[in-house]
Amino acid sequence: MKVFEEIVPRLVKAAHEAVILIATNPPEPLVEITRHLAGHDRVLSTSTYLDTLRFRVHLAERFGVSPACVDAYVVGEHGTSSVFLWSSARIGGMSVEDMLRQRRIAPDEFRRAIEHDVRYANITIIEGIGASQYGIGMVAGRVAEVVLRDERAVFPVGSHNPRYGVAVSLPSVVGEAGVSEVLWPEMSESETGALARSAEHIRTAVAKFIKPS
Repeated sequence: MKVFEEIVPRLVKAAHEAVILIATNPPEPLVEITRHLAGHDRVLSTSTYLDTLRFRVHLAERFGVSPACVDAYVVGEHGTSSVFLWSSARIGGMSVEDMLRQRRIAPDEFRRAIEHDVRYANITIIEGIGASQYGIGMVAGRVAEVVLRDERAVFPVGSHNPRYGVAVSLPSVVGEAGVSEVLWPEMSESETGALARSAEHIRTAVAKFIKPS
């Protein structure tokens, strides 16, 4: 936070209309700190974008398809309370849950294995090549490209969410103004509850640094 207190006001002074992208961990609390320091809401974070890409890759590997054919999201926070939206995960329009039933794959074991691989991918990558900067570099580059070109692309990023009173990651329309709209994907009751708990986890972290006005 001390680093951000030094950088953000200088950044706003130099480029007061800029969109600020947070790639530093923990991204969601740092979105709140940055918007507090910047005095505007053009702040977003890479958040669960990388988790979502990893989720899709692991689903694709297990079903033997291209990741481009997988539509699935990780939401909430980039951390231990992230929420995998299994109920709305699709491959070629077919739900992953239906595909598991069709192939007679035990869903609970399947889910646990994938969530473990995604949550601990960072450690696995570091053990393999000594660093994990490529994934987050790719994601940060893509977000910057979308903002620069005003693509209005949809992917999960962290931004302040009035419903939860804190930054959480959800599929969002991103363009030259940052996040212009947050979309609400289909969620089961348990996933909705998990997202609320994730938001509470983030609120607890933010409260240590920003006191309510």
